[in-house]
Amino acid sequence: MIPLKDNIPAQRLSVVNTALIVLNLGVFLYVFIGSGREASIFLHYSLIPARVTGAAVAAHLPFMKRMIPFVTHMFLHGGWLHVLGNMWSLWIFGDNVEDHLGHLRYFVFYLLCGVGAACMHVLLNLGSRIPTVGASGAVAGVMGAYLVLYPRARVLTLLPFLVFFPIVEIPAFFFLGAWFVIQFVNAFSGFLGGAQALAGIAWWAHVGGFVTGIVLLSLLGGRARRSH
Repeated sequence: MIPLKDNIPAQRLSVVNTALIVLNLGVFLYVFIGSGREASIFLHYSLIPARVTGAAVAAHLPFMKRMIPFVTHMFLHGGWLHVLGNMWSLWIFGDNVEDHLGHLRYFVFYLLCGVGAACMHVLLNLGSRIPTVGASGAVAGVMGAYLVLYPRARVLTLLPFLVFFPIVEIPAFFFLGAWFVIQFVNAFSGFLGGAQALAGIAWWAHVGGFVTGIVLLSLLGGRARRSH
């Protein structure tokens, strides 16, 4: 399912959401336009669970160097499809969540969703030395908040099916609920040694970000709002 747009217009300019999209795209261009730059940046700023949990590694790294990747990893991406997919979802769902929270609270909310997603990933991959990058966890938090705020919104969706590409309107609660179930099933199957375990996707980060977004919104007083 590929979201194309929703039917909830934002009431004010989504300054922070737009800035986050521009920042992510700018960082991506900076990292990948230039020879050899990406290897060094990924080494220092991607999230590597073993650097946080491994006593031998952690002993040689200052505390801040172990903690900074919890934030910096969400502004790095592994390829064009990765960054464009994340930013497209953020563009569709983020403006409405910013509209509800306000600019500053939305910025803090976004960062905390990314950190929450990172914590979930680290806890369930304690010894992993695989670098993790991407805004998916933070974007998942935005999607979780959108589900709570606008469950009856309509999401215009492209449904690729073999050679057919129908476009249909789907209720937000179904679209986002189905998305979450897919993430959870893929994450859980990794524990069972399924093919998803080798897919190189941090499924638990998606789950953690989504749940973090819902919890944070409830703490901030978020509730369902009327939608067209």
